[in-house]
Amino acid sequence: MKTHLPLLLASSISLSAEFIKEAVPYEIDGTTFQGHLIYSSDLPEDTNLPGILMIPNWMGPDTQATHEKAKEIAGDEFVVFIADMYGTEVRPKDGKEAGAAAGFVRGDRALMRERAQKAVDVFDELAKGHPIDLDKTLAIGFCFGGGTLLEYARTGTEDLDGIVSFHGDLVSPTLEADAAKVKIPLLILHGAADPYVPQAHVHQFISAMQTSGVDDWQLVQFSSAVHSFTDPTAQSDGARYHERTAKRAFEMMDDFAEEVLDLED
Repeated sequence: MKTHLPLLLASSISLSAEFIKEAVPYEIDGTTFQGHLIYSSDLPEDTNLPGILMIPNWMGPDTQATHEKAKEIAGDEFVVFIADMYGTEVRPKDGKEAGAAAGFVRGDRALMRERAQKAVDVFDELAKGHPIDLDKTLAIGFCFGGGTLLEYARTGTEDLDGIVSFHGDLVSPTLEADAAKVKIPLLILHGAADPYVPQAHVHQFISAMQTSGVDDWQLVQFSSAVHSFTDPTAQSDGARYHERTAKRAFEMMDDFAEEVLDLED
């Protein structure tokens, strides 16, 4: 992760009573991307907080729901970087466009891994002049973002202290071939009634992890929960917010972060 690539922050910084939000543009092979850095505006001087790299769902990095979720996760305990997996020219307006955008990235696993690695590198660079402790870095992803991070874990990366996938994709063309490369702790939080990531995928994922002898992974299934159970805007039969499950899942994320980041109570 210590690449220290050139990075220019957007000059406009949005201030609120509680949070600072900075637009973070970057490039990959001539394509412009833009993420967002979010952290409390009321931190003591010389305070460095653990970092969370967040890869959002298929609607991309600019939605209000994603930013509100990032603020809730950041609180006064973390600095959150929302990564852009699409590029600034791709900002889905609805599920159809989001499906096409996510499908394009899912269809090229090398591209997916490259963009995820770039997000990690950019977050590293952001530590210059920002209250980020790079010795304590977690990544979390939602739906498409969760699957992206599990794909990234199969590169063999050790640039993160752990990954949490919320209702993410579990299988990919690289699963069986690359599962053994996973070196960092994984927490996979899954709706047991998810029709888009069915039990056949769960069993395939578990089999690959067990056969490959991956050392540190957990997969938790929640009864009555379908896809997108942490997303209050999800209201369809197959993808629906589930308050009880969302609460429990975020509590598990907190416990996992406390352990892998060696945080004090």
